[in-house]
Amino acid sequence: MSAFRTSRRGHRPMAVPATEAAKSFGRLVDRVREEHATIVIERGGKPVAQITPLEGARFTFDALKALVAALPRADAEYLTTIERNAKRRHRVKVRTNPWER
Repeated sequence: MSAFRTSRRGHRPMAVPATEAAKSFGRLVDRVREEHATIVIERGGKPVAQITPLEGARFTFDALKALVAALPRADAEYLTTIERNAKRRHRVKVRTNPWER
């Protein structure tokens, strides 16, 4: 298939006729996902659409630390309430009769 020539990140986008793209859409999407290829869909020799990989949002641990540092500090009353509720909810329930449900 001529549509599956080379097209990798940083290279010229691969051109595919619309009818061929319709027939092999799943393979085109796989190629975009796996090889980060850019594919241009053509109709009548003119580009009409483009399939490109999504650039994922990059969030580093340093960015997380900066975000947490920028948050307002909780006051003592709030922390005490959270600790009290956590203790209340995480109590171990011990049955006196093991046969009882």
